[in-house]
Amino acid sequence: MSLQYTSLDGSQLSAASRIFSSAVFKEMAKEGKSPLFSRLIHQSKTYDLVNPASTVGDLFDSVFNLLKNKTYRHEYAYKAAITNKILLGTHSLKTASMLSEFRVGKSKADIVILNGTSSVYEIKSERDKLDRLESQINSYLKVFARVNIITGENHLEEITNKTSEEVGILLLTDRYQISIIRKSIERKDRIEPQILFESLQRKEQIEILMQFGEAPPDVPNTQLHEALREKFSKLPPAKLHDVTINILKKTRSLLCLQDFTQNIPQSLYAIALSISLKKIEQDRFIRAIRTTTSEALNWEQ
Repeated sequence: MSLQYTSLDGSQLSAASRIFSSAVFKEMAKEGKSPLFSRLIHQSKTYDLVNPASTVGDLFDSVFNLLKNKTYRHEYAYKAAITNKILLGTHSLKTASMLSEFRVGKSKADIVILNGTSSVYEIKSERDKLDRLESQINSYLKVFARVNIITGENHLEEITNKTSEEVGILLLTDRYQISIIRKSIERKDRIEPQILFESLQRKEQIEILMQFGEAPPDVPNTQLHEALREKFSKLPPAKLHDVTINILKKTRSLLCLQDFTQNIPQSLYAIALSISLKKIEQDRFIRAIRTTTSEALNWEQ
């Protein structure tokens, strides 16, 4: 049962947004409850969104429905849109993988989806500033075949004017749909091997080199990073991209989370697919979100 609740002030919005934080998610998975969740619900006063007999999962959904409203949107609403409408709507966990907060140089890519190619999605919500956009996009163009920006109506004109034609622009509409304003241009040839190298884990770096018939350098550990990087620098960009995607789809596969996502609200898919949990932690989390709201409101006591 959803109750009347139509406005949030600044502090309430901040607390409501943090309900979808990794801290809350991990606490529920580790302890089977989350005092932080309870505290944030009290601070945001979002307990009025549901009947006390409703579950924590119902409350997550109700808070999310509020936060995806144009008035209150923040980054998580955008991540959920990409996860639910692109990763799981266009692709599936069998054919694609998703990386969250993937480091590229001095930037962190909000979401990367790997299927037959690599597509990065940089989020610029209604509340974000655009001062770092140019440096972020320049970094992503060196690592991903497709670069996209997803934004709100208020940033659309400035982003369109500031970015090149090869950068895709997506609009998250007032009705919470993704509209393609400009389609990204796929360019595997612009990948810079040394930049891509720094974004990968050591085991991935070595496996990629082996796919090219290159044995790992026989050097002391203190010299291994530079030796691997040197070998990477000589690899052909387009083929390196394809080999890297195939390996990352295996090393960063999300297929093991498919059963877990079927037991949690859709509003939580974005965060569930960005945090690695053991099976016992998944089970604790599922039990936690099946708790009644009235019980969960006392978790902090």
